[in-house]
Amino acid sequence: MLRAVLWLAGLVAAGAVAIALTIAVALSVAYPNLPDISDLADYRPKLPLRVYSAEGALLGEFGEERRNLTPIGEIPQVMKDAVLAIEDTRFFQHGGVDYKGVMRAGLANLGRVKSQGASTITMQVARNVYLSSEKTFTRKIYEILLTFKLEHLLTKDQILEIYMNQIFLGNRAYGFAAASEAYFGKPLKAISIAEAAMLAGLPKAPSAYNPISNPKRARARQLYIIERMEENGFISTQEATAAKKEELKIRTGPDNTRVHAEYVAEMARQLIYAQYGNEAYTRGLNVYTTLNAAEQDAAYAALRKGIMDYERRQHYRGPEKFVALPAAAQEVEDAIDDALANHPDNGDVLSAVVLESSPRKIVAARANGDTLEITGEGLKPAQSGLSDKAPPNIKIRRGAVIRVVKTPKETWEITQLPEVEGAFVALDPRNGSIRALVGGFDFDKNKFNHVTQAWRQPGSSFKPFIYSAALEKGFTPATVVNDAPLFFDGGVTGGQPWEPKNYDGKYDGPMSLRTGLAKSKNMISIRVLQAVGPRAGQDWITRFGFDAERHPAFLTMALGAGSVTPLQVATGYSVFANGGYRVNPWLIAKVTDHKGRIISESKTPVTSEQPRAIDARNAFVMNSLLQEVTRSGTAARAQGTLKRPDLYGKTGTTNDSWDAWFAGYQPTIAAVTWIGYDTPRNLGNRETGGGLSLPVWISFMQQALKGVPVMETPVPPGVVNVGGEWFYEEYARNAGVASIGLDERTMGTSSVAPAAPPPVEERNRILELFRN
Repeated sequence: MLRAVLWLAGLVAAGAVAIALTIAVALSVAYPNLPDISDLADYRPKLPLRVYSAEGALLGEFGEERRNLTPIGEIPQVMKDAVLAIEDTRFFQHGGVDYKGVMRAGLANLGRVKSQGASTITMQVARNVYLSSEKTFTRKIYEILLTFKLEHLLTKDQILEIYMNQIFLGNRAYGFAAASEAYFGKPLKAISIAEAAMLAGLPKAPSAYNPISNPKRARARQLYIIERMEENGFISTQEATAAKKEELKIRTGPDNTRVHAEYVAEMARQLIYAQYGNEAYTRGLNVYTTLNAAEQDAAYAALRKGIMDYERRQHYRGPEKFVALPAAAQEVEDAIDDALANHPDNGDVLSAVVLESSPRKIVAARANGDTLEITGEGLKPAQSGLSDKAPPNIKIRRGAVIRVVKTPKETWEITQLPEVEGAFVALDPRNGSIRALVGGFDFDKNKFNHVTQAWRQPGSSFKPFIYSAALEKGFTPATVVNDAPLFFDGGVTGGQPWEPKNYDGKYDGPMSLRTGLAKSKNMISIRVLQAVGPRAGQDWITRFGFDAERHPAFLTMALGAGSVTPLQVATGYSVFANGGYRVNPWLIAKVTDHKGRIISESKTPVTSEQPRAIDARNAFVMNSLLQEVTRSGTAARAQGTLKRPDLYGKTGTTNDSWDAWFAGYQPTIAAVTWIGYDTPRNLGNRETGGGLSLPVWISFMQQALKGVPVMETPVPPGVVNVGGEWFYEEYARNAGVASIGLDERTMGTSSVAPAAPPPVEERNRILELFRN
């Protein structure tokens, strides 16, 4: 018997030795093949590219992973406690593998109580950073070996810091700081016990416990984690009770508090990508733009309001879609969810599905389950769709997908997504920095940046550059020009006769250059360019940053027949605003790494060091003329609303009302508004730059000029005032051009040598000239 026991003991010992030797051999083979983890001592995860305003307001972020690298010392204790309570209570006691935890989890699982895992936080770091998720014996050995290696190389705080920044938590969020922003819209340092418990439930299964898509399961796990925090002494019974009762505000839609600067963020992304390539999306670069957040918000709101105000005047095009709504309540909810998922809200232009419809009332349901009623004035924009005689594609009926907006009176109004587009840009004319930029009605709807990419005809907003050229040819604000009809016969044009018109079809006879610009008289501008010479005019406009080849040297240039972008126009008007200097628009002020260290920084240009485009006295006299436009001319609404005299600008409406412009400035800010269709078409016979674009500019300036004192432009040397009018000194005593066109009614009898009219192909393209 004793011999049998000894044999058995020997066999057991031999087996143990064999197993130990096998493990030792396995370890000796496996250990050298372990990945080098020394780089974790200086943990650098993939960090997104973030774009900020000048004040530090987040404008956008780019990269596959949302992540905010947060040092362990900045992670709130409540978040660490919540994670430890559910993931690894004995984290600070074990050496990487929690043998007690393994035994406890095994017994708990055998006893069929709530299933428990045995992976420690260190093991999860080893697995998440270096290993695949396959469940094999070999991978488990590597995981344990890596765990020991991590515990040897790093401190507990370093391991916990990596875990809390690296773990995927759903909704593109990596790490708890990013998850706090993604789910609660708040920084990690501001979370409560209840919120920390909700986030701590995500590592196990980010999709299953996602509070947005699976609120019930997320809530159940949150309650369990709160209990675990109480059991382990992290929180008191009273705190646990309060946390269970706390109502969480989960962020389910887009962040409406963020500054709307999607076009600017995309511009910055392109600039940074051109410099850094794909590394731009992983290095954690922070890009600080020149944008002013408050002014950007004002620009965004002003342009959208201007476009929606225009949309209210358009005919109703009908619902976006029709869906069949079943009778059962739950099925109706599902059908509405499916329909609105493909027709998401567009800012404050919300989508809804009609439940009931009559000429006097519409009842509609939103995606969040809310029901709203539209009555009275709110039905007016869609009267044609409520008529009994409405065509099927226009008729508003049960199942129609419609758009609604809230009115200032807190009532609902039916509307539609606009087809028209717009652009707004504001520069600091003293240095060229971009302070606000909105490239279109909505970035998600149309990513084409109309500020920088839309080449459009500027119409009468281009006239000031022609008048500027005329000042150098002896013209003065007092020069009298005949506002009389002009006619080009076929012998002159080489084709069909060409007869330009004033916007209103009326001719007021002789008037001063000042009055001609204020009233935007086309005949005045044509005669001025005729006297200056189209070729000289073409050369002059390049001083303001315009491309000569896009402005053919024909008389049509006097009425804005060329092509410009809104950014070019803003740059051109900045020359008048700053006293004659050419500035180049710029956007990026500085770039830092994820620790805030400056990588590159732009030096703010000094105006006087910029190239001079025009003489200071030319800019001064043009200021005087453009001030008249905002005082008594086509933009008189500007000074009338803003109640300040230091406003300057010019309206512009192109042929057939295809484009509506207003370009203007105050000495500290130059801004341009454009509204039109991407495929040019008539905006409406009564739609002008003064009616469409000027209100947008005024709305923006109400914000941008708050607290800005009224500024008077100093009179430069060489300019004198005679009889209340400004003159170049050498032209003050009738030495300049006193008058033109007073004795002629046709081009052929002009006292000034006629300039060549457009060739046939040019004439056919712009046969009818541009107005106002």
